[in-house]
Amino acid sequence: MVVRFKDKVRSQGSVTPESLNTETDLINLPDQDDDYIIEGTIDLANMQSGDEVVIKVYVAVDGTNQRLQDKLTFKDAQEVPVVRITSQTVPYNGKFRVTITQTAGDLRTFPYTFIYQIMEEI
Repeated sequence: MVVRFKDKVRSQGSVTPESLNTETDLINLPDQDDDYIIEGTIDLANMQSGDEVVIKVYVAVDGTNQRLQDKLTFKDAQEVPVVRITSQTVPYNGKFRVTITQTAGDLRTFPYTFIYQIMEEI
C-alpha cells in the first residue's frame, strides 16, 4: 500500500470568546475523506496579568464521541506566548476539535493556525 497526501487544508483566523467561561471552537472538524495529520499553533500574546485561559483538545476515538485528549491552562501574560498543538494522525472520522475558554480577566483575541493533510491510498 502506498499512501500520499491528497489535500492540504489551512484553517487560520482569530477568536474572541463572547463571555468568560464560554468554550469557543478554534477548529472542529467533521469526518474527512480519509485519515489525516493535523497540527496547529495558538497565540496567547494578548494575555495580561489576571487573565486565564484553558485550551482543550478533543478526538473521537470511536468515530462518534468526542472525548477530551488534552487540557492546558495558562495564567497571566505569557513569556512564551505561542502554544503548539503537536502533530498527530487522526482517523477519517476522528472529529478533531480544539477549543479555548477564557476563565478570568478581560476578554482577549487569540489568533490561531491549523494545517491538516488528508491522506489517500494510491
